[in-house]
Amino acid sequence: MIHYIFISYILSLTYIHSEHMKLFQIFKRKLAGLQNDHRGNLLLFVMIFGAVAVTTIISGVATYAIFENQASNKKHNRDVAFHIAEAGINYYRWHLAHNPDDYTDGTGLPGPYVREHDDKDGNVVGYYSLSILEPLSGATVITVSSTGWTVAEPAIQRTIQVRLGFPALTDYAFIENADMNFSPTSEVHGKVHSNGGIKFDGTSDAEISSAKEIYTYNSESKPGVWGDGGPDDFWDFPVPVKDFFGITADVGAIQSLADDGGIHLNSSGAQGWHLDFLNNGTFNLYKVTSVTNWGYTSEYGWGQFDINAETYQSNMVIPANGAIFVEDHVWVGGTVNGRVTVAAGRLPEQASTYRRIYITNNLLYNEKSSDDVIGLIAQSHIIIPKNVPTDMEIDAAALSQFGQIIRPYYSGNTRNSLTFFGSQISYAGGGMKWGNPVTSGFVNTSYVYDGNLRYYPPPGFPVEPTYELISWEEIE
Repeated sequence: MIHYIFISYILSLTYIHSEHMKLFQIFKRKLAGLQNDHRGNLLLFVMIFGAVAVTTIISGVATYAIFENQASNKKHNRDVAFHIAEAGINYYRWHLAHNPDDYTDGTGLPGPYVREHDDKDGNVVGYYSLSILEPLSGATVITVSSTGWTVAEPAIQRTIQVRLGFPALTDYAFIENADMNFSPTSEVHGKVHSNGGIKFDGTSDAEISSAKEIYTYNSESKPGVWGDGGPDDFWDFPVPVKDFFGITADVGAIQSLADDGGIHLNSSGAQGWHLDFLNNGTFNLYKVTSVTNWGYTSEYGWGQFDINAETYQSNMVIPANGAIFVEDHVWVGGTVNGRVTVAAGRLPEQASTYRRIYITNNLLYNEKSSDDVIGLIAQSHIIIPKNVPTDMEIDAAALSQFGQIIRPYYSGNTRNSLTFFGSQISYAGGGMKWGNPVTSGFVNTSYVYDGNLRYYPPPGFPVEPTYELISWEEIE
């Protein structure tokens, strides 16, 4: 723009100079003819020439000022258009705070949606146009684009685009409502929070937080987070309590989704159902008719955890809305290709009829950090049985509403390693190993947070109640 102004200014001066040079030649000829006249004539022509020079300068300055004013106005209107576009973004963030599921600006019609922008005196100074892209099925992220312009110069427009989403509780590797212990052979890649205290002897690369300033461990008072692990720079306590009754998922919502385009499995009439996921977007359904009894435990009842016998029922496609509700115990395993949540429960909720989920084998994603995700929601425990691979991997977001996520104690039974890729949310805590050194469970455990879950959780999983800004950019 400055180059344009400068060139225009030079051209205008060139033109003016050319015209004045013609006058100067005339004056020069007159002056030559009057050299022998009275010397007062010379002064007259000098005054005339000076007036022409002053006029040239004033004209040039005026021309430059005009172009500079035009450039300034354009820059001003461009800046105002940007602020108007930004006002459009702020308006829709406000709108979503009050109407979180409205992606049509209250019209129920497709966009774009044009609104006036007023100054402080109520005068219309411009407009913004909103385009809103609603979330994909099962996701919480929306995209809002706002284009602003002024009444004075509508051709000058600026566009801002933002992405907003409800952060999910699966943003954590662990959220628990009970005390937690991490052994020296535990690695955690992701945030950990407990409403109780945490004894941390493992290694971590993210925040380890506790709602306790002091808690009791083996009859001794200990800080909210303590132990021989680290780095302790990541330890933070006390922090606000997580409202567990507010964040645990309502299995009734999953049941509603299952009844509206999903899959609803009633009681098996036997031990429960087994869902074996295949990497083609389907799963084989089995009825579990017999389980191995590993003995009674007061925490978990009869140890009926491993499948002893089952009968094939059918091959089923993962439903479009991803919801599978099961009114019985469920065994899961296999490779997930798609987005699905398996919820085990009976309604109305009562402790005597809580249902469990058993992870009977490796549970893997067809492709990590993609659209593949599985959520496991159990009213009671999520349990890893005795007969599982010696090196086991679980890719999932697991939530136990009122129980634990755990591999129970099997005397003398150890496995080499467990990699858990995703998130664990449990009311009563849990654990994957027993003893130091380990005498039961997985000797080596690695818990890895799945960053894909923060704004793209499994269908029906709990999320925070307000939108969060994910990204902001100007679109040229």
